[in-house]
Amino acid sequence: MCRMAQKRKVTPKKSKLRKSSRKSSKKQIPLYKLLVYCALAISFLILLYLLSDIIAKSPAGVNNGGQVTSEGPSTAGEKASARENKPAVAAPENKKAAAEKKSPAAEKKPAATEKKTSASEKVTQAPEKTIKAPENNSSAQEKKSSSAGQTQPLIPDFNFPQAQNTAKLVFVFDDGGQNLDHLEKFLVLPFPVTVAVLPQIAKSVESAKRVRQSGNELMLHQPMQSVDLKINPGPGAILPSMSEEEIISQLFTNISQIGPVAGFNNHEGSAITADAEKMAVVLRFASEEGIYFLDSRTNVETKVPYVASQMGYGYYERNIFLDNIKTEQNALNELKKGLTIANSKGYVIMIGHIWSADFLPDFLQKVYPELVKKGYKFTTVSQCAIKY
Repeated sequence: MCRMAQKRKVTPKKSKLRKSSRKSSKKQIPLYKLLVYCALAISFLILLYLLSDIIAKSPAGVNNGGQVTSEGPSTAGEKASARENKPAVAAPENKKAAAEKKSPAAEKKPAATEKKTSASEKVTQAPEKTIKAPENNSSAQEKKSSSAGQTQPLIPDFNFPQAQNTAKLVFVFDDGGQNLDHLEKFLVLPFPVTVAVLPQIAKSVESAKRVRQSGNELMLHQPMQSVDLKINPGPGAILPSMSEEEIISQLFTNISQIGPVAGFNNHEGSAITADAEKMAVVLRFASEEGIYFLDSRTNVETKVPYVASQMGYGYYERNIFLDNIKTEQNALNELKKGLTIANSKGYVIMIGHIWSADFLPDFLQKVYPELVKKGYKFTTVSQCAIKY
């Protein structure tokens, strides 16, 4: 009984030993082998990385966008490793692609420079146009200065009649002394003119000086009382109440201020020119001083022709007012009337005003070439035959 009990007790122990022996029979991987396996795996990964890097850098394996082409890794494992290693490879490849993208831009720069050079060539061509301009100006001057048979009109034909009887044109511009800028526009006209300057106003002396310096003819524009007593003729005027001595003294004072002068004409003065006694004093003074008197004919009742014929004094008279209406059309109409007078009597005296500087000088510049072409001559008052 005791043996049986012992046997029963021993049996379980054997089963435990068997279990333990089974557990011990399972193979355990040594640590050094694990290290070896890890080293091999790492080496394999490094090899894959190097291969992918070589393939990526090769021209056949990478396209312009830095992506692996069909000639790259063929196996699924290599493709997977390429995907795993892509972030590491993408950075340098992106830089390279960016550099490649910059290179076409750099290649485009010469085209831009070519455009710039072409633009510069266009700029260099500009002086050729500016060179032609003086030729046009010189040809225009030659046309103006040449004889009537050789000139060609530079403007539309004004249909002026051909000059006859050696027709001369005299242009007189009244009311000088008020504005120097306006005056200059008349002094640069391409023909001789006569300018009448008012006395005893702000720009009288300087205006007279500029007229003389320009080589044009200077007159005193002598103020005289109008029939309308409300009109103030201005300083230095001859008035109906003046005596002979006062008239002579006033004329001396005015001429001394702006003279020497070739002659004088009346500013306003419709009351004085209609007074035979007053005009006898004026014409005598002109004759004694060796200067002429030009009757502006502001009054159809003027006594100048009568007094001159009775006393044997010479005088001039105005034929045309160019700018009573300040338009080019009116000036053209009056000019044509003046041409008819010039062709009939040999010359015509036409009066304009300095205050018409906004249109009259330009108008005269326009008509000048055709007037020359038609044979008209330009002169001053003193160069024409005086009337008796």
